[in-house]
Amino acid sequence: MTKKFFGTDGIRGRVGEDPITPDRILNLGFAAGKVLAAKDWHLTAGERPVVLIGKDTRVSGYMLESALEAGLSASGVDVLLSGPMPTSAIAYLIRALRLQAGIVISASHNLFEDNGVKFFSADGTKLPDEIERQIEEEINSPIKTMPSAQLGKVQRLKDASGRYIEFCKSTFPYSLDLRGLRIVVDCANGATYNIAGHVFHELGADVVTIGDKPNGLNINLECGATHCSALQESVKLHRADLGIALDGDGDRVIMVDDKGVLYDGDQLIYIIAQHRQQKGLMKGGVVGTLMTNMAVENGFKNMQIPFLRAKVGDRHVMELLRKKKWFLGGESSGHIICMDKHTTGDGIISALQVLQALCEKELTLAEFLQDITLYPNRLINVKVPKSFDVVNQREIQEIVKEAEFDLNSQGRVLLRASGTEPVIRIMVEGESDQKVNYWAEKIADAVQKICNRAD
Repeated sequence: MTKKFFGTDGIRGRVGEDPITPDRILNLGFAAGKVLAAKDWHLTAGERPVVLIGKDTRVSGYMLESALEAGLSASGVDVLLSGPMPTSAIAYLIRALRLQAGIVISASHNLFEDNGVKFFSADGTKLPDEIERQIEEEINSPIKTMPSAQLGKVQRLKDASGRYIEFCKSTFPYSLDLRGLRIVVDCANGATYNIAGHVFHELGADVVTIGDKPNGLNINLECGATHCSALQESVKLHRADLGIALDGDGDRVIMVDDKGVLYDGDQLIYIIAQHRQQKGLMKGGVVGTLMTNMAVENGFKNMQIPFLRAKVGDRHVMELLRKKKWFLGGESSGHIICMDKHTTGDGIISALQVLQALCEKELTLAEFLQDITLYPNRLINVKVPKSFDVVNQREIQEIVKEAEFDLNSQGRVLLRASGTEPVIRIMVEGESDQKVNYWAEKIADAVQKICNRAD
């Protein structure tokens, strides 16, 4: 069965439009509860499965949380509510509290008009495709409320943030601290607003926090990992040693040095891998994605670190890491997975791995990366009609072939449909800035013309 609602990262869309409506989310909660209740959890008599619900700071989170809570309770599943918490915190708390599942209400790096629902299994990882399909099969079934004595109970989880802060700190060596470092942390007015600053401060850093005043409407708005100009300015203003940008749900990280230079996920993964290799702790290889910069791939080859590309999306990175039994992977967007530290991508923990490398080697970000220079690339998003397969249009394929021939072996072209938005992402990468820009714009123009005709 092809999944209708679940995409690469749960269910996501515009609030008020199907499936991000109160009635659909109510049905989703009941369907999820029904599937979970049917599993054999080896619970003692009278016990019910327990699901933890977390959310980011979007105003629509209140509405969706209530709908999920009602649906789960109606199915006979107990619910814990954490309030605003990073996605990775929910993954941790599920395991720490031995719960049966977790749900995060978030649209990650999107603006407040969007929202979504992500599910986590009992081991703190994304739900398998088969379980998602079972939930979809039930989502349109009528809600048959359990008898009153069997309804699920709901309560608030106390000190969720304190538990998670301590967990983050535990991934940083006890022999190290961050004393002497001034760090600016941009929380994107999202789920880490009351957490990230505490982690770095309690490890000894002098911390300046920005993007820490969410109002329900300003999540990811000109701040965070997708808009780093505010962080760059703040680092210079406060004469900080570096800056850390997280996204709305806290699973992405981008860093900035004291000169305001940006370092993306590819570069941060390279630092972590290089440091582990130097310490003899690099186990296996690194998983990147189709978007990983070729210069980073070449750098891994020079260090004799195996490297593989997965499809775009942290879910696909995770699947390949598990298959290969490797520990490190991620995306240029800032999703970084350190499997030896956590079961999912975590912006704060990934930043701590980079900081550990910088502290132990007494190097700056620039010094750590002096051996590699990223290939120029250009990414253009073009809006497309829903379900319109523009990538396989003959006209587009011919232009892509021309571009690849011109770039030769020193570049590449990638066209892919976004898993979260109605856009085609066009990426051109190569050694020549001029060629990269020329072909990116030419391909984007051709895609736009075809889409205009389709409309």
